Amino acid sequence: MIDEWLKEVKQRANPEDLGMILVHNGIVRGTSKLGRTVRGMKLSYDQKRLNSVIPMFKKRAGVAEVKVWINSGDLKVGDNIMFLLVAGRFKTDVLPVFEELLSLIKNEIVTEEEL
Repeated sequence: MIDEWLKEVKQRANPEDLGMILVHNGIVRGTSKLGRTVRGMKLSYDQKRLNSVIPMFKKRAGVAEVKVWINSGDLKVGDNIMFLLVAGRFKTDVLPVFEELLSLIKNEIVTEEEL
């Protein structure tokens, strides 16, 4: 999926507007933040909310593209949780959008329960 996204963004974006692409791949860890063993995770997310925020981030100055894919259901250790891509002109354009969107997704859109 990431390779396809990268190829698509590079083909579609104006070269004048594309200087950085950041990608995040969230993965189910085998250990919790508190150091406990994790067997897996139950994950769900609000698709409607996600669909409503992505266009706002795409409109930010210097941002050429934003793509998000989130897994759902019963996940096991090593499964992909999420892919996030933000592409744009400069680090100063891309990084703040990347960090803000990732935080919003993790804090307001995704519901996860470690097993």
